[in-house]
Amino acid sequence: MLFHDRMDAGRQLGRRLAHLRGRDVVVVGLPRGGIPVAYQVARTLGAPLDVILVRKLGVPFQPELAMGAIAEGDVRVINAETRLMADIGPDELAAVEARERLELDHRIRRFRGARPRVPLAGRTVVVVDDGIATGATASAACQAVRAAGATRIVLAAPVAPPDRIGWLRRDADEVVCLHTPDRFFAIGTFYADFAQTSDDEVTDLLRRAAVLAPQAPTAAPAETHGTHGTATPGAAPNPPGREVEVDIPAVPVRLTGQLTVPEGAGGLVVFAHGSGSSRHSPRNRYVAEVLGAAGLATLLFDLLTPAEEIDRANVFDIGLLAHRLVDVTGWLRGQPGVSHLPVGYFGASTGAAAALWAAAEPGSRIAAVVSRGGRPDLAASKLAAVTAPTLLVVGGHDDLVIDLNRQAQARLRCENRLAVVPRATHLFAEPGALETVATLARDWFVHHMTLVAHRG
Repeated sequence: MLFHDRMDAGRQLGRRLAHLRGRDVVVVGLPRGGIPVAYQVARTLGAPLDVILVRKLGVPFQPELAMGAIAEGDVRVINAETRLMADIGPDELAAVEARERLELDHRIRRFRGARPRVPLAGRTVVVVDDGIATGATASAACQAVRAAGATRIVLAAPVAPPDRIGWLRRDADEVVCLHTPDRFFAIGTFYADFAQTSDDEVTDLLRRAAVLAPQAPTAAPAETHGTHGTATPGAAPNPPGREVEVDIPAVPVRLTGQLTVPEGAGGLVVFAHGSGSSRHSPRNRYVAEVLGAAGLATLLFDLLTPAEEIDRANVFDIGLLAHRLVDVTGWLRGQPGVSHLPVGYFGASTGAAAALWAAAEPGSRIAAVVSRGGRPDLAASKLAAVTAPTLLVVGGHDDLVIDLNRQAQARLRCENRLAVVPRATHLFAEPGALETVATLARDWFVHHMTLVAHRG
């Protein structure tokens, strides 16, 4: 496997495309799987994101095999070799195309709705997918973008068979592909997680990108050694505006994380999640991006190792999680470049209880705590000792968790607030819900970290 998931592939691809940063660029993704990849590319380049609607024309008896593709703007690409091999006649081709035209129109309405297309005329357009197999879909997308007036087209994908690259240069001015393995069977074999991307995820990412696009990106591409830059304990962390993978000592284990430090950062927010996959959580990553756009450094890391997470009891061992968080905070305060920053905690699930427990420790000096759909009640015995201003955010339809948060709030003696996001459930997956969480967290951290800076 070359990539953990599509988001990971997008971050790697964004680093490869760093030469486009600062230019008049638009990123367009092929739905559905190409949108998570394109989202990360757009964030890295500080470019607007849009969707390019293309439908594969699959061989009737083997739909996954493309004999062509259609795209917005009445673009039609036929792979004559595949059609001949499959013995597909004109009538069969026409029937497939008619069916796919109906689906194309449906998806245009589904994904774009009333939102206008991002103008492409006169601009460099990066066309992104999660991988290339036959290349018919990518070719149609490039032709559609050209028809819309793009002056330069860059086709970008994490993986593709080597024989497709030259063929695709007919339609794109530049083809960027991270890996071109000789043994190529299916795109999904190069991903650890290649779960199907849902329509809701596509529309959600497009909506998030629209919110974030006007703001300049805060993290420049990392210097890479192989796949990721690496910081070792005691080494200087990433320079301002950089992101880097870090390896953190937390006795008796080492924890992996991603540290991002924007230029002139005014604080550092450490993400704490009860599971062992915090740094890969798309919800945590989105909130981290919003915080980064506000000038806050972020550390996304895993409180548990993969082996530890297998035992579900560890997820609810709040003392264990809290002491890991204390160790990580101590490590951060010894790192040049971030040691001077006020530290805040963003906790989710049982990680919220761990954040409050850690903030209650003597000498913790935590500037602020935010809990997202968390279980602060699990740190009940420590809550009265918390001095950091605490924001508890819960979904309006998460009745049980609302009650538990109210009980926890009653034990707090510090400045605190309970914010209920209307019509949201536990994961804040409803339209606009996660954006509300991110905005609340951003404002809470910025306000209280600014106060700490002024006092200091």
